[in-house]
Amino acid sequence: MSIYPDTWSLKTRWVMRRNAILGSRRFLNAVQRWPFLRLIARRKAAAQFDLVAGFVYSQILAALVKSGLIDHLVGAPRHFSEIAAFLELSDEATDRLLRAGAALDLVEQPQPGWWTLGEAGAPLAANAGAMAMIRHHELLYRDLADPLTLLRQNRGKETALSAFWTYASRTDPAERGAASAYSELMAATQPMVADVVINAFDFASARRVLDVGGGSAAFATALLRAAPRLECGIFDLPEVVALAKPRLAALPDGARVALHPGSFRTDPLPAGYDLITLVRILHDHDDDVVATLLRSAHAALPPGGRLLIAEPMAETPSAPRMGDAYFGFYLWAMGSGRPRSADELKTMLRVAGFNTVHSVRTDLPLVANALVAQR
Repeated sequence: MSIYPDTWSLKTRWVMRRNAILGSRRFLNAVQRWPFLRLIARRKAAAQFDLVAGFVYSQILAALVKSGLIDHLVGAPRHFSEIAAFLELSDEATDRLLRAGAALDLVEQPQPGWWTLGEAGAPLAANAGAMAMIRHHELLYRDLADPLTLLRQNRGKETALSAFWTYASRTDPAERGAASAYSELMAATQPMVADVVINAFDFASARRVLDVGGGSAAFATALLRAAPRLECGIFDLPEVVALAKPRLAALPDGARVALHPGSFRTDPLPAGYDLITLVRILHDHDDDVVATLLRSAHAALPPGGRLLIAEPMAETPSAPRMGDAYFGFYLWAMGSGRPRSADELKTMLRVAGFNTVHSVRTDLPLVANALVAQR
């Protein structure tokens, strides 16, 4: 008698059979006797252990970044005694941290007693956005201490991340620090995203660009450098737009950026732009908000106008874990939004009224994928 229900597809039947074999003690014992299969089994076991130990690895990384040691090791090796004094740790604790960092290629000891950055640490030190996100992840780690409780709350209670991201509701001047912290994080992490997007799309083909949710002005200023004839606008919350003013005032071309305060949840987007950009915006919001924003963008654009969406997307072949694993839980803890695949976004864009939608290849899909929709 078959153990497979008639409703199971061939793929489901194959997956069940595969799992039965891989989970068999007889199979696990057998693969150890064959050299080729033994190598595969060891790699699988190492990958499984990395899943178990991943949180520990991330905390070692956090310790190296938050302590300032990654920055401290830039440029020249440091002696162990100097590092211990810098960290204000005992020799034993310093040794334990350095050895852990070396195991992750974040630091290394090229000669006895002297330490410098490793192959993974050197590029990390040059990536201000990644360093800012590692510091910011302290909030995420706090929320994920009990993941099942986080899921059972069903976004019904405030979390460390949701408290950080609710800057939009804070109108008391004494609480404006939340908006400042938000914009500082965006300004630190935006340059790499901006480079990926600008390299993927020909902004010189546009005349006037409206960056929605771009209150840090990081993306707009990158556009000014990339397309000198372009005129830009920023639409964001009043308190966030206010933070962009001094940044733009300090730039020679800052006058080319118009500021439009408002909320895309309730206010129409300003007209007069032939290209609207949504850079890392949609995945932060739930479907109803996204649908409203896409309709607003469609209404604001002239016939033939375009909407550019750039953000990490679910089901990205080269980065499958980034979407539903990392951003799935990050956005759940944040209390808003979800990762969407390119196909899901294309469907939402067509429902919003856009005629054509096509994907734009980017150099780093892990950082951002891109879609262009035309009115």
